[in-house]
Formats: sequence, structure tokens, C-alpha cells
Amino acid sequence: MSTTDEDLWRVLREVNNMPYGPGQIAALEQLLRRVDAAGDRELAFVTRMQATNGYTYGGEPAKSFVTFSWCLAEFDRDPQPYHARHAGQLLWHFKYMVNGLLKFPEVPLDRTQGVLDDMERRYRAGGHSLQAVHKHRFRVADHVGDAEAAAHWYRLWQTTPRDDLSDCAGCDPTTQVQYLAGTGQHAEAVALAEPVLAGRLTCTEQPQAILTALLGPYLHTGRHAEARDAHREAYRRMRGNLADLWDIGDHIEFRTVTGNGAQALELVERHLDWLDRAPSPAAAMHFAATASAALRQVDGALTVYRRAAGDRPAADVPAGQLADELAETATALAARFDARNGTTHQSELVASRLAVRPTGEHLPLSASLRRRPARPAAGTGPTGGGTASGATTADATGAHTTAGGPVPAPVEIPADAGPDQLLDLAEDHWRRHDQVTLRAALAAYDARFAGTEVSPATAAHRLELRVAELRDDAQSPAAIEANRAALAAYRELGDEVRSQVVAGRLGVLLARTEEAEEGLALVHAAAEVLDRLGDDRLRAAAHDRVALALAYGQRWDEALVMLDRVPADAGGDPYLALRVTLHRTQLLADLEREQECQESAEQARRLARELGVNDLLAVACLAAARTADDPADAVTACDEALGVAQAELLVPARVTRARALMAAGRADEAVDDFAEAVTLCVERGVEGDAFLRWELANAYRVAGRLGEAAEVAEEAVLGLDRLGAQAEADRCRHLLAGIYEGLGEIDPALALLAQLAENLDGPDNLPHRAQALEEAGGILYDADRDALAAERFAAAADAYGLAGLPLDELRARRREAYARLWSGDSAAAVRTVEVVDRVAAALAGQPDQEPPVTYELALAAEAGARVLAGEGRPGEALDRLTGVPDRLRSIEAFGEAAQVEVLTGDLLLQLHRPEEAERLLRRVLGGLPAGSRPAQQTAWLLARTLDELGRPEEATAVREEHDLDHDH
Repeated sequence: MSTTDEDLWRVLREVNNMPYGPGQIAALEQLLRRVDAAGDRELAFVTRMQATNGYTYGGEPAKSFVTFSWCLAEFDRDPQPYHARHAGQLLWHFKYMVNGLLKFPEVPLDRTQGVLDDMERRYRAGGHSLQAVHKHRFRVADHVGDAEAAAHWYRLWQTTPRDDLSDCAGCDPTTQVQYLAGTGQHAEAVALAEPVLAGRLTCTEQPQAILTALLGPYLHTGRHAEARDAHREAYRRMRGNLADLWDIGDHIEFRTVTGNGAQALELVERHLDWLDRAPSPAAAMHFAATASAALRQVDGALTVYRRAAGDRPAADVPAGQLADELAETATALAARFDARNGTTHQSELVASRLAVRPTGEHLPLSASLRRRPARPAAGTGPTGGGTASGATTADATGAHTTAGGPVPAPVEIPADAGPDQLLDLAEDHWRRHDQVTLRAALAAYDARFAGTEVSPATAAHRLELRVAELRDDAQSPAAIEANRAALAAYRELGDEVRSQVVAGRLGVLLARTEEAEEGLALVHAAAEVLDRLGDDRLRAAAHDRVALALAYGQRWDEALVMLDRVPADAGGDPYLALRVTLHRTQLLADLEREQECQESAEQARRLARELGVNDLLAVACLAAARTADDPADAVTACDEALGVAQAELLVPARVTRARALMAAGRADEAVDDFAEAVTLCVERGVEGDAFLRWELANAYRVAGRLGEAAEVAEEAVLGLDRLGAQAEADRCRHLLAGIYEGLGEIDPALALLAQLAENLDGPDNLPHRAQALEEAGGILYDADRDALAAERFAAAADAYGLAGLPLDELRARRREAYARLWSGDSAAAVRTVEVVDRVAAALAGQPDQEPPVTYELALAAEAGARVLAGEGRPGEALDRLTGVPDRLRSIEAFGEAAQVEVLTGDLLLQLHRPEEAERLLRRVLGGLPAGSRPAQQTAWLLARTLDELGRPEEATAVREEHDLDHDH
């Protein structure tokens, strides 16, 4: 075999180890071109056999028709010994062809029947059971809607003995479950599947296929928990595989049926672009029908993000419009199938799927939602990152509200109160943060005096209090206009004091807009006038408003100086004193003066408790929680906040508590708070829930609940991508890759790391790109996919080098050398060691080596020694290890030092220096924990050394002492 052929066979083995999908398909097609150019018939045949698998499971089954036909013709034309070795696999591929041909309406049905007939002829000729043939005749009959024929072939399939060409122990029952469910035999379907699921399923399609088939039977038999678990497990396994688009449709339909419209919408949006590259028209038809039904369950005005494809740009599409479009797609495809089949069966199936609606009791599914979300409402809400400033603007304008949560009982409104008395009562309770009495007083005023003749001063006062009613958004244009109207009215009256109070409030509002300069001018001018004309309370409030306007411009030092001008009693107004204390707390937090911030927060808590102002007590408690030194104290403060918090503070309270619990190492409890916060955001239609899902996913990860962590992290990545938060989305991808790795799902982990490396392909992101590549290499190395691991390590080293990180480059090169060694490419391993040596030499020349440098240089020397030993160069290998153990011990890397000494002993033995090897190995063995793997390895080597020295009794004693077999 030539060197070129050996290289191509090696590449084929590497491609076989790749996950199914676009990457493997591209690699196979590139390899096919090289193989055909080389003219190796066996390699061309075997590569195409593998391509048939790759196309079938990678989402491009139409291409498998070509490779299968080529292999079959080559097999028949000129049989060779290698053909015989693959005859069973070729017969197995007939099943792929029958299944695949049914999914393309342009393929005549008689062609599929012809393939089936050929399959039967070959199975008979080879003495094989016809069980698989009967199964696929059943599938054809079922596809065209011939119930009688389907029942006939089903019986034959079930009664014919299985053999090596029958589908696996998971796939055969999957089709049975589908048939039983389709004929209403749901209990029988569940009973059939139970022993199958109890066994070990290792097929590419299992257990996700049978779990998907069981979704309906589980629901129909009342096994709701099993249905939820089956959905979550199966969807998690198939969510990244284009070939599973049909089954993705089943999961969308499941979410629709169980009343999870919002989550069904998430799946539609996540996989919508797959329609542009659907594996088959059948899969596109099924997905489009189930997606259309799901979209009918949400507000038609809601938008769905559709990615760009071809000439179509990315866009947000109204759900109702998209539902119509997908229904048309599904209906048109069904008509094509029926025209091919001569029946109406596919159109009837599509019509039934388009009509799917929620049935029965809602079944909660998502790990990130704790109750059924209400339809998103207009407006926004907090996303968890806020601080006391969430209440400060309201305090400054007087427009704070108490929506939801505990509220004070309203003061009784006097029946004989006049208009001015009612407005004074409303203003007094506005200042006290009593929205209930405020609204009651204003309602009484409007009922009694609206439309009547009142004084201009009374009318201006009513205009001023209009701001207090704008509870949804105190910074809204309506609030600004209401203040402008009241300001104009007071100026017309010539009331300078009231004019300046309103002007100051207006200035604070404008300070948060593009009119910030006007706002600052207003608050400064108002403060100057009120310093002259106002009483102590008005002067204190004016200075507080100036501080707020400055704070909104991030001029925190100036704002704090202004607050220092406010007396401790705030001019005799304890409510104003409380608000000023909260504002001071926020400014100290912004200035990172933590100890003072903590003291101020505690003072605000005391004042709020004394006054009984629950909304401000909640704000103060959250400020105290964020500055607490002990996470337990933070949790306690959050508990107090949650006991009194109004609706707008529930999310930040939950998030702050969750973060404190995480800091306290109580991730399992933090999960509940993060999940509740996400639910609240979804109920309010707040898009920022993606950030919270990210934190929730990490909490699940830390709590060891990796399945739920994966589900929520996937949701978070999609949400962050849609928000355009690229950096955060990539960090969440990194988290998700680690979760996948923990679940043993290395191919999805690798896919994410590859995407991450691509996203970070820029000069500023080189260290992060290198980290992603190195982590991918580590996963591949642990999975014994060493050739691919070497490529990732090499790419990581290149990126580290470009980023000017030589120590990281050395580590990645060292790992590359090991990967190339274990992949069997010793020549490449030696070349890599040469690169390792150059990087190591540059680092070794630096004065005052830090321990990490010493460590990496030592391990680089060990890696080089192992590569050279593998090349049959033990003398050179031994020279590299001189002094390495001592350097490792100098930085307390004792385990690594012993590892190098064991390798040294092995090299001494290879160099026929057993006396030196014995002395070294005995010393090393004496310092290792008995029974440990390093101790056993050392003992095994020592026993070999003693054998070579002609001392078999001592060798036997060592083996017995360490419980080693002679051949260990």
C-alpha cells in the first residue's frame, strides 16, 4: 500500500469518528474527490458506503441514493473480496433507500416498489429472514394510507423471525409504537415500549426516536410525568441534528397539545431556518404543519425571528402571517405526495395536524418556568440588574406607586371635603408613598368637582397631581407633558414657589432623556429660587432633585456633594430623609465605596421600618443585600424585601436572593428564585429574561442538574442572540458546551466550541478563541479521537502565539504532541516536539521564572521524552528528563515529579540499565500511596526490572504485594 493510500485510509477513519452533519458530509465529499483521483477501487467503495451513512444521518438523504446505487452497481459488476466483507452493510442500506425514497414526492412510487422487490430477492438469495422486507412493505402501505395492506404487512413483520438484518431492538419497537398509537392502541404502545426502555439502547436513533413516538401514548394514558420526561430527553438529543426535523415537528405538536404555546413558539423559532435546508420534502411538510398549528395558539401580532436565507433577509415575521405561510407550504407538499401516491392520505394527515389545539390540563414543561405564563403584556419591567435607583426617580417626582403586594388601608375620605382639601390630602399621601389613599382622594375630587368651576390655583394643583397617576412609567412622555402643563399653569398664576417645585421635578425627568441639559438647568435654577423662597423641607427636596439629575448624568461625586447639603432630618420630613438616604446609598454604590454604602443601606432600612413604607423598605433591603459581607445576611435581607415588595421589585428581589444563595454555595435553592424571576419576566413580556435564563442555567449546572441546565442554556443562547448580545451569547455558549460535556454529549459540545471559535475570529478575541479550540481538543483527546484533537490543539497554539501568550502556546503544543503520538502519526509528533522546543527555549531564557513557567517547561520536556521514546530513541528521551523531577518538586508538583521518575525508570530499562532503574523505582514506589494507580504502574515496572536482573522471586513478591497479574 502506498503512502498516499495509507494517508487516505487514515483520513477515512478520522471522518468516520466525526459526528453526523454538515461537517462530516463536507469532509466525506472532499475525501471522495481525493480517493477517485487516487484510483483505489476498494477505498472508493468503502468511502461511498460510509457516505451513504453520512448522508442518511446527516440530513441530506437524497445524496445517499447516488452513493448507494454506485456501490450496488460496483458490487454486482465485478465482485471482489472486499465487497464480500461489506455485503451485509449493503443489504442493510436497502432499508435506508426505501425509507428515503418515500420522502421525495418526485420519486415515482413504482421505483420504491422496485427497490423493495430487489431487496427481497437479495435477502432470499442470501438466506436472510424477510422480517425487514415485510416491515418496509408495511411502511409503504402506511404511507399511502392503505390500512388493510398495512395491517397485513404489519402482521407478517411481527410473525417473521428476526435476524442480523432486522432493525435494532429500539427501532423496530419505535415503528410498532407509531402504528399502535395511530390506530388508537395507546396502552398497548406503552406496554410494548416499557421493556425496550428498560434495556440499553445504543443505536444512532435511540432512545430519542422511541421516546418521541411515546409522547402521544403517554398523554392518552395519563402518564404526564413520563410524557414530560420523554419530551425533554428526546428533544435534547435531537435538537442539533437536521436529519431529525420530522421528529422536531412532533415535539412542537406535543408542546402545543399540552398548552405550552410560548414554548412551542420557541421551538418553531429555533428550527425555522431548517426549512430552507430540510432533509426531505416529507420532513418539511410535517414540520411546517406542526409549526403552523403552534403559531395559531399565540397572538398573531407577536413576531417570530426568521434568519436570512438566500435573497431573503433576516426579519421579524408576525406569527399569524407565518402560520398562514407554513400552512400553505404543508398543504402544497401534501398535495404533491398524494398526486404521486394516488390517494388523499397525506393531505388528510396535514389537515389534522393543522387543526391541533391544546387539550386537557396544562402540563408544565420548561425548567425555567414555574407556572403557566400569561400572554405577554405591553410595557416593560425590571430584569434583575437594577438597584435602588429603580425607585429614586419615582421618589424625586413624587410619582411612586404601590402596584400589587401589601398596601396600606386607605384613609377615609371626608364626605364634606372641598376641592382643595381633597387635593392636599392626595399630595400628602403621595409624599408618604400611599398610592391607595392618593387615588381615592383624586377619584373623589374628580367625582365631585370635575367639570365644575374651581379656582385657577386648584386647577393647577390638579394638573400637578396628574403625574402621580402615571404609575406605569414615571419617565414617560405623558409624565413630562403633565409637568410642563402644571408648570405653565403655576407660572401664569405667578406662584413662584410651586412653579419651581414642578420645574425641579420636570428637570429630573428630562435628565434621563436626550434633553438632559435642559433638565440640569431646570433643577439648578429651581434649587436657587427655593433656597431663597422655600422652607427647610422645600430646600432639602430641591437639593435632592439636583443630586438625582447629576446622578443620571453619572456625575456621582458632584451628586454626593449636593446631598451633603441636605440636613439629616430633611427639613422635618422623615419620608424625604428616607429617600435622600436611599439616593446616598445608590451613589456610594456607584462610587464603589462599599463600607459607607453598607452603612447607608442599613440606615435606610431602619427609617423605612419606622415609617412603614413597604416599597422603600424593599428597596433598602435589596441595597443592604447587595452590600452584605456575608451571603447569609444578604439572603435574610432579600427575605425581608420579598415580604413587603411591590410587583415592580419582585424580579430584582428574586434575582438578588438567587445570587446571594449562589455565593453561599446553595445553588439548589438559588434555582427556585432564578426560575421565579424568569417566569415573572415572561409574564410581563420582558425580553431581558434571556440574561436570567443564563444565570439559571449556571445554577442548575452547579446544582448538578445538567439536563435542566442544558435546556435553559439553549433557551438563553437563542434569546441573547436575538437581542444582539453577542458577547453574552458566546459566554453562554461556552457554559453550554461544558454542560454538554458533563452530560457526555461531546458532539454537541464540540459543535458549540467550533461555533464559539468562529465567532471569536478577530484580533481582540484571540485568547478566547484559543481557549475554545483547546477545550475542544481536550474533549476529543479524552474521547480517543486523537488526530482531530491534535488539529484543535495546533489551532489553539497558533492563536495563543498570535495573542502573545507563549506559556499557553507551550501548553497547547505539548498537548498537540501527545495527541499526534497517540493517533499513530509519530512523524508529526516529532515535528511538533521541535516546535515545542523552540517555544520552551524562549520561555526558559527569561529570568525569575514563575512556578507556572517551571511547570510547563517540565511537562514539555516529559512530552518530548515520550514522543522520542515512541520513536525508539530512549537515549535522547532520557537526556531530556535530566533535572526535571527536582524542578517539579521545587514548586511542590510532587505527583508530576514521580510520574517523570517512573518514565525515567522505564527509559533506563529500555537502555539496559536495570540496576539504576531498580534504585530509582524503589525510591519512587516508597513515596506513593499504596493501591494508587501510580503505585501499581511503578510496581509493575519494578517487577519487570527485577525479572531482567534475574531475580524472579523478588519480582513475584512485588506483584503479590501490589496485587498485580504477571502480565499487568
